[in-house]
Amino acid sequence: MAWTPPTVGQRERWTRTFTAEDVERYALITGDRNPLHFDPEFAARTRPGRLIVHGGLTTGLFNALVAEVLPGPGSVFLHQEWDYPAPVYIGDTVTAEAEVLEARADKPITTLRCVARRDDGTEVLRGTCVVYTHQPTDPQ
Repeated sequence: MAWTPPTVGQRERWTRTFTAEDVERYALITGDRNPLHFDPEFAARTRPGRLIVHGGLTTGLFNALVAEVLPGPGSVFLHQEWDYPAPVYIGDTVTAEAEVLEARADKPITTLRCVARRDDGTEVLRGTCVVYTHQPTDPQ
């Protein structure tokens, strides 16, 4: 299968509403039981003011977008740089958008600009990532 790079400027989106169950499942997998995610009284006394979603769940939207849509199946991260300008709260719907900044023709490597926003338009994650798309070999 030959590599067909995506088009520079191409954009795709992935959306999810985060639930308390998502937060609990993430904690079961990672062991991260930070009280910011589980203790309403603790969270109320912090800058966010209420329970927030793990940052890994927010970045996970980009895992899904990259693997399923842009560049698509076989894609994995080689490098990521993330900033978190605002929290994601339990119950928020977040849309992740990736835009192709560069797509190499000689290798299946794509550089993406990534931005995630809550439904109210607040930017909750921004950054760039470099993705490698594994190409299946033809059976012989």
